[in-house]
Amino acid sequence: MGWVSGLATYAIIWWLVIFMVLPWGNRALDEADVARGHAHGAPRKPRLGIKLAATTVIAGILWAIADVIVVQGWISLRN
Repeated sequence: MGWVSGLATYAIIWWLVIFMVLPWGNRALDEADVARGHAHGAPRKPRLGIKLAATTVIAGILWAIADVIVVQGWISLRN
């Protein structure tokens, strides 16, 4: 896999993983917070930094697996 296709594959995997990781550990707001103007669906503590780090690590592992599959020739992206 070339560096351009590798980068594109990593970007696609990263975006798929971020949408899977975002709901992890979210807690609903209390009624007092909702009464002060916050949205009902807003999480209390989103912890985006941890989620971005987890996404990067998980996407890196999945990309490495995909790279091995392509480099070994089990799946060809050329045909």
